[in-house]
Amino acid sequence: MKPDFLVLGSNSFSGASFTAFLLEQGYSVVAVSRSPEGHPALTPYLWRPDRKGVAFHQLDLNTQLPEICELLNTLKPPRVVNFAAQSMVAESWANPDHWFMTNVVSTIRLHEALRTMPFLERYVHVSTPEVYGSTSGSVTENAPFNPSTPYAVSRAAADMSLRTYHAAYGFPVVTTRAANVYGPGQPLYRIIPRTLFCIRTGERLKLHGGGASQRSFIHIRDVCDATLRVALHGRLGETYHIATQDQITIRALVETICARMGVTLESVADVAEERVGKDAFYTLDSRKIRGELGWSDVLSLDTGIDETLSWVDANLDDLRRLPQSYIHKP
Repeated sequence: MKPDFLVLGSNSFSGASFTAFLLEQGYSVVAVSRSPEGHPALTPYLWRPDRKGVAFHQLDLNTQLPEICELLNTLKPPRVVNFAAQSMVAESWANPDHWFMTNVVSTIRLHEALRTMPFLERYVHVSTPEVYGSTSGSVTENAPFNPSTPYAVSRAAADMSLRTYHAAYGFPVVTTRAANVYGPGQPLYRIIPRTLFCIRTGERLKLHGGGASQRSFIHIRDVCDATLRVALHGRLGETYHIATQDQITIRALVETICARMGVTLESVADVAEERVGKDAFYTLDSRKIRGELGWSDVLSLDTGIDETLSWVDANLDDLRRLPQSYIHKP
């Protein structure tokens, strides 16, 4: 049976959450990731009472592209959504070649293969606002790129390549760039689950640069809803920003979480040096997806924090045993 979607990077937080969202909406999914399926606490589609509607395949984009292509040509999914990427920003300085191999070389090899597959109706390329660098105001989808880290440069390179593929071949790409995503199931090295976990366990949290950088945080379910709308109805060749209209500094975010949990910032966090190349500020203008596709964010930050805290509490024993920091895989 031909699946409705093939999701690459299905073990990532966003990929696993989007897979779960698709299953909730009644779609069939082929999930592909280079690692085995993750721990259930960190793999949202495994929270379902059954596995009906999803088939998982462990395949590495860097080393097993022929096998991925064979799977594609056998199953002929009309839509491919690609979350697969080396995604950590600060860590990209240590091994930049690994980021460029995955995010540029292997990704463009995938695009070259996909463009010859006549069954492909739509390819959703999940990108990042990091390509813009730090900005002084709200940016639209046509803003110039000004990346400031190896990670951001690698993502910008793939984005620009896709522009040429659409122009030259009519490649059916649509691109998304979401603000800072969070929610239940997110790894503990991300700021919201990390803060919640530290408060629950008494561990100390590092506030890099004192938490002065400013971000928009958006719940993963709102992002999944937006991504599905783009996958079904987004205009080919276009990019869509997915963001709330609210901004908050990292320090204020942590203070908000502390207040909701009845502790002080000083009892939880220590100030640390800022990360190299970290963007201080960017705001995504999301009027395009709101106007064209009728999308809007519905989950407030307070509600999302409470949801994520409930997940932390429900899985605390398992989370204590799982890695607390990012583990790099070349």
